[in-house]
Amino acid sequence: MEGRVGEGLPGRAERGLTLRQAYLWGREHLAASGIQECGLEAEVLLRHALGLDRAQLYARWHSPLPAEAWQRYTDLLERRAARRPLAYVVGEREFFGLRLVVDERVLIPRPETERLVEVVLELTRDVPEPVYVDVGTGSGAVAVALAVQRPEATVYATDLSSDALAVAEENARRHRVHHRLHLVEGDALVPLLRLGVRAHAVASNPPYVPPSARAELPPEVLAEPELAVFAPGPRGVELHERIADQARTVLLPGGWIAFEVAAKWEQAASVAALLSALGYGEPQVVRDWSGLERAVVARWP
Repeated sequence: MEGRVGEGLPGRAERGLTLRQAYLWGREHLAASGIQECGLEAEVLLRHALGLDRAQLYARWHSPLPAEAWQRYTDLLERRAARRPLAYVVGEREFFGLRLVVDERVLIPRPETERLVEVVLELTRDVPEPVYVDVGTGSGAVAVALAVQRPEATVYATDLSSDALAVAEENARRHRVHHRLHLVEGDALVPLLRLGVRAHAVASNPPYVPPSARAELPPEVLAEPELAVFAPGPRGVELHERIADQARTVLLPGGWIAFEVAAKWEQAASVAALLSALGYGEPQVVRDWSGLERAVVARWP
């Protein structure tokens, strides 16, 4: 092929270039660009360029790479090397076993947020026809996962961004829960207060990064919507407090509120304390499968 590893992307594949050779080239190119998981990501991009799953890729590992696939692959590599998030490059992210559409309009769903979904499902497992609320839904990850897991549930999801809600609508339709998932534009729970919605559980993964931490973040996170990343105040828990206050009107007696929090900034204790101050009963800190404080839940009397 034209060019060697580290000398920039070639314009075309030399005749006979195999999938394995293309993968190795891409891995080295991403490594030279500072991508830590260069091997995994080169494989993901190659599979995306070819439209293959992992088993299919390795079954054709030593087969020639079509020229048009090489062009797609090098385009993808260039975008990722420029530190565009991988999920935005391929246009999808897996969350709770679901393939979700994602792009620059929404925060990229993280695996750790799956713990929030698990907790809400655990807390409401005995409720026959639960009503869920997801505040700041973004891509709709939490809301869609809840609706898929509980086919008898009704879900409301709010977001300030109409662009984000358009992505959430696409994901709701992709997973055939759009008839039970009601997307509402507005600030926190305000639009649902106007509608008189009552719920068994309110869940939220609000923006919780303190603005002072901007310099600590990698380029990929800074490429995500600022409104979905940074808290509106210095503590990082200002939105947790606002949502918890409003949820007292939305929650049915005995209903649950569940927040994701940042272990890095030790927010769990602060959120638990503010829930107690607002009259919620016995706030509990939930750890994720890595042992980090990931969520805080409490019950409305």
